[in-house]
Amino acid sequence: MAAPQLDPSARSRTDGAEHSASGVVLSGVGKTYASGGKLTRALRDVSLSLDEGELVSLIGASGCGKSTLLRIVAGFEQASEGRVVVRGKPVSRPGPDRGVVFQDYGLFPWLTVAANIAYGPRQRGVGRAELEAIVDRFVRMVGLDHFRDRYPNELSGGMQQRVAIARVLANDPAVLLMDEPFGALDSLTRQTLQKELIGVWQELRPTGILVTHSVEEAVFLSDRVVVMGGGPSQAVPGHITKVVAIDLPHPRDATAPAFNDLERELLHAIHHPAA
Repeated sequence: MAAPQLDPSARSRTDGAEHSASGVVLSGVGKTYASGGKLTRALRDVSLSLDEGELVSLIGASGCGKSTLLRIVAGFEQASEGRVVVRGKPVSRPGPDRGVVFQDYGLFPWLTVAANIAYGPRQRGVGRAELEAIVDRFVRMVGLDHFRDRYPNELSGGMQQRVAIARVLANDPAVLLMDEPFGALDSLTRQTLQKELIGVWQELRPTGILVTHSVEEAVFLSDRVVVMGGGPSQAVPGHITKVVAIDLPHPRDATAPAFNDLERELLHAIHHPAA
């Protein structure tokens, strides 16, 4: 089966990615798992280049390798083929240049909001005055001024995810990696946090990769959306089938015709990858 062709408009930012000066470069990334004497190829030949400050979403059916690719960029897993480069340095393990936000928050339950946010900078040896300034900045940024002394079990799910995002950003990562960060939240809370994330993004401008199952969320947040197809369940390794630029200004209106046109284009790409 021949590999699907990418949009010509996206080709310059995927082919020859190793020579790009971008913030994140994936070159021919593949992943094979060994289990019970069998080999399962989860990803094949994924090449993608992200500019500094760009936010790219990965979408596609379950099992197509979105989260696996994110974990490889994070350094939690090693690629079987190809390589990942962040700001010119090959990725071989987790590092402070990449912050990860998970769906399950991952907060320390014995620490307050302020102490959770301060944890990373404190581990780096940041002085007291600077540490307090960092905590003040990010508590305000995520709208939790009045909850800084609360513990995670005293917060709603949306508040906990705000703390999780602030805790990662307080480490000043070059790259922010998000794996379904709003997937466990109700629709209204999810929409609120999407808008807040855009505000934070416009202020800090990290490079970012978001894994999501929501096409609407991908269009609402992203500069580009990468559609992935395949996966072991389809007997074809996960791979990129299409890259779509989201040329809409912020704030975006999810009811606008141009927004809906992009949603339809992406849904068609997910359900008809060979078309």
